[in-house]
Amino acid sequence: MAGSNQTPYYTPTSKPSAATHPFSSWKKLNFYYSLAAVTFLCCACYYVGYLQHSNVGLRVLTTSTLASTTNCFSSQNKTSTTSRVSSSSSSPLDFSTHHAADDGGAVTADDAVKIYPPCDFKYSEYTPCEDQKRSLKFKRDRLIYRERHCPEKSELLKCRIPAPYGYKNPFKWPLSRDLAWYANVPHKELTVEKAVQNWIRFEGDRFKFPGGGTMFPNGADAYIDDIGKLINLKDGSIRTAIDTGCGVASWGAYLLSRNILAMSFAPRDTHEAQVQFALERGVPALIGVIASKRLPYPSRAFDMAHCSRCLIPWGEYDGTYLIEVDRVLRPGGYWILSGPPINWRKYWKGWERTREDLNAEQTKIEQVAKSLCWKKFVEKDDIAIWQKPYNHLQCKESRKMSRNPPMCPAQDPDKAWYTEIETCLTPLPQVSSEERVAGGHLEKWPKRLHAIPPRISRGTVNGVTADTFKKDSQLWKRRISYYKTVNNQLGQPGRYRNLLDMNANLGGFAANLVDDPVWVMNIVPVEAKVNTLGVIYERGLIGTYQNWCEAMSTYPRTYDLIHADSVFTLYKDRCEMEDILLEMDRILRPEGSVIIRDDVDTLVKVKRIVDGLNWDSQIVDHENGPLEREKLLFAVKSYWTAPATQESETS
Repeated sequence: MAGSNQTPYYTPTSKPSAATHPFSSWKKLNFYYSLAAVTFLCCACYYVGYLQHSNVGLRVLTTSTLASTTNCFSSQNKTSTTSRVSSSSSSPLDFSTHHAADDGGAVTADDAVKIYPPCDFKYSEYTPCEDQKRSLKFKRDRLIYRERHCPEKSELLKCRIPAPYGYKNPFKWPLSRDLAWYANVPHKELTVEKAVQNWIRFEGDRFKFPGGGTMFPNGADAYIDDIGKLINLKDGSIRTAIDTGCGVASWGAYLLSRNILAMSFAPRDTHEAQVQFALERGVPALIGVIASKRLPYPSRAFDMAHCSRCLIPWGEYDGTYLIEVDRVLRPGGYWILSGPPINWRKYWKGWERTREDLNAEQTKIEQVAKSLCWKKFVEKDDIAIWQKPYNHLQCKESRKMSRNPPMCPAQDPDKAWYTEIETCLTPLPQVSSEERVAGGHLEKWPKRLHAIPPRISRGTVNGVTADTFKKDSQLWKRRISYYKTVNNQLGQPGRYRNLLDMNANLGGFAANLVDDPVWVMNIVPVEAKVNTLGVIYERGLIGTYQNWCEAMSTYPRTYDLIHADSVFTLYKDRCEMEDILLEMDRILRPEGSVIIRDDVDTLVKVKRIVDGLNWDSQIVDHENGPLEREKLLFAVKSYWTAPATQESETS
């Protein structure tokens, strides 16, 4: 258990001695013996190379092997840069969890490695770009103060964020959907504030999530069943969803059993730790708010959008927020609204609002939806559903009389990183007839995952063709297989749940893990040459945009495994490598794992920093063998927590 006196993580610092030349006496041999010996050695080397190239066995790169490998690629002397890469060369990494390995946050002193000390405990839930003190400097109008506002470079912390005392590895999925350790998210506010709504309960040393919500007192499962009676949730036509103002994400949690993947979001601390609870449960979620900026998702991303009493003023500001939902909603997609003002004639007294106020609110929403060419699909009890048109042919005809909101001028509808929301309707791609789906028809899930995404088949993703998509799929199938030979825990159900791919490209990493009990947050960096996030959503996966020179909109200890493909090459000369790694350390759970792919020279520098972060790490060969410049670094974050306090010991 956490806090026990187990042996701390061991990071060897000894360096293998340089090998002496075993063939110095060959000069004394006659010509024929020499020739035979050389022939034998050549054959042996060829055989060993064949085994490595065929992925038989695993070669861990020690100081000497890495030095010899890098010297094959460059005539420069690599001795000084490779002498530090020996941390775990003599023994394999331990990827399994132990709940506690109490080292008090200490690391082995080494004058060649910069040591990153633990931060003060007050930073245990630090989310740099949603810091509450910084947010107070910005306007409260339209919740602008709750948007991303990141620290300046001089304000960046150069220390490791501590886990709370007593932190334990989360319950394994699917048990984690219903249970979380109190020590991991020590906040009881919601258990009081939402007690009658059945969001969350506190019992002993843990929280229980009954699946309730403000508008579904009988539980999220029953509520989703009610929605399923109105639209088809079973035939695979609905795969991706977005939940605005998600609470503890029970709606998204219970959709997972229906093969529907929801992106849930809510602002930081509207209710204490709601998004943190969602992530602790093993449910996809981000800190976020609809305010003045576009949501960080591409256009036409979601099959379904949902708001259950999410308190967003949909009819205000010229319908700006519904206009943004329209941008991210797929043609033919559904928008679901439950709670005020729906069916206000029946519920208005319980909502403690006047009939006139509720009627005016619903009237505004209906008007905005109509101006977007949405059709009212159904309204039953306290649930109303609208449907976005499959194309804009009829919409353009009907808007000749009324042009409010106007169609947006030529723009990139997928651009969504610090991009201002516009009060104009995002035009759908052109179609030849009313029966056509704008942007292309999507296959139903699960066929959608491996079908050629419409953005690729239509040639709208620069440099990506159907052929390159198929080759990428095969590439990642082979890579995931290799990953599981290095880290056998990756193939064991329950060890990992929340995964992050920092540079997802076409989503191949996530696609090849879709049968495992995990979910992957696919990141397309803003600096990537090609914006592929729309392709990822067309495959039935989820993700977001991110600039890795800034912090991610998530809590500390969010992810169980982080995958980083060429991230450090991408951000070379853009920002400091140590700041990216410190952010990875912030959002990685204790005993969480990391897989980094990059050029060997880059990984040597990365390893020096992760040694200072007290990660246990190894550099290993590429899956194609030792002759590839690209290598892989596998690492495990050590377990450590903030020290015990009187309050934590008695709670």
